[in-house]
Amino acid sequence: MATDFSRTLSLLRQDKGVSQRKAAAELGISQALLSHYENGIREPGLSFVVKACDYYRVSADYLLGRTLSRDGAMIGAEDLYDSSAEKGSLKGSILATLQKKLVVNTASLLFDALGKLGSREAVLAAGDYLSAALYRLLRALHRRAGEKEEYFSTTHTDFDAGLVSAEMELSRVRYARALETCAARGDAFPAMDAQSLSAAYPGLSQSSAQVLHNVDERCRTLSEKE
Repeated sequence: MATDFSRTLSLLRQDKGVSQRKAAAELGISQALLSHYENGIREPGLSFVVKACDYYRVSADYLLGRTLSRDGAMIGAEDLYDSSAEKGSLKGSILATLQKKLVVNTASLLFDALGKLGSREAVLAAGDYLSAALYRLLRALHRRAGEKEEYFSTTHTDFDAGLVSAEMELSRVRYARALETCAARGDAFPAMDAQSLSAAYPGLSQSSAQVLHNVDERCRTLSEKE
């Protein structure tokens, strides 16, 4: 049965864009053995874990599923600041407060639903996609505020050429593949109809419905102009 380790190992190879045969050769093992590792049939020894970390340039903690940070920074959910319980509005803008609540509530519903599905790949891909969207918006604001581009490790040339956008789209591909894998395995998907969402998330479903409606309306308006 696939584990966090085996799934991460497979995802890293796919991200690197190499075949299983090539990766196995460069890691010094047979393709059959790598296939067993990636499918959770066999567990590797410490020497292979070290080689895989060097090959994919990630930490052992990331490969073993103990952290979401590739460099091994141990940030747990309990370490993150949670603004969901904050009261009041953002200074200077009621509209900003409304938009924040819509986005935060909808993201909460999404990740809770994905958590029930139990797909680590889908959760990571969704997080990567949304993080990339926030990165683009924050970087544009950072630039217009006159701050230094050296703050970012991605150069301004690569950013302007669409590197972050490309990574964002790749995350969307990984998300779609993860959901397809869950469907192929026969995993139980959470009910996503309006009535079920309202019952499961009485405080969040209204926000998600509003977000879906707003986007649909913008898209409809755009399509009518074509």
